[in-house]
Amino acid sequence: MNLHTLQPAKGSVHKEKRLGRGEASGKGGTSTKGNKGHQSRNGYSSKKGHEGGQMPIQRRLPKRGFKSIDPLEYKVFNVGQLDHLVEKYGLQDFTVDNLYANGLVNKTAKVKLLGQGELKAKVTVKVNAISEKAKQLIEKAGGSVELV
Repeated sequence: MNLHTLQPAKGSVHKEKRLGRGEASGKGGTSTKGNKGHQSRNGYSSKKGHEGGQMPIQRRLPKRGFKSIDPLEYKVFNVGQLDHLVEKYGLQDFTVDNLYANGLVNKTAKVKLLGQGELKAKVTVKVNAISEKAKQLIEKAGGSVELV
């Protein structure tokens, strides 16, 4: 065996056609890209949603509804969860700061308390919003409510 006789095993090398190298490549002068135009050029990419000059679907369809530019989004808790949270985290005051300290809400979150469930613990509540039913249940259990 000599160095000049070495070659890969039969079938292990697949030689691909070199596109864009003239008529002799067997792919013609356009190299399978069709004739002229932007898409036949190297590096072509179309913009998302481009429909080739046709009016795009997002402009053909009518606008619907209303989307607020600054929506008020609350992190919601139910009165039924308060007993569990007071027991688990040792909270006497149910405030946004205490919830943040225990990793239950983000620092900028607004908290709303809803009236589903029952409450046994006497809790002081300081939240951004509260429902009437939740307020009644907390005051009935001996707690107090304050809006921040």
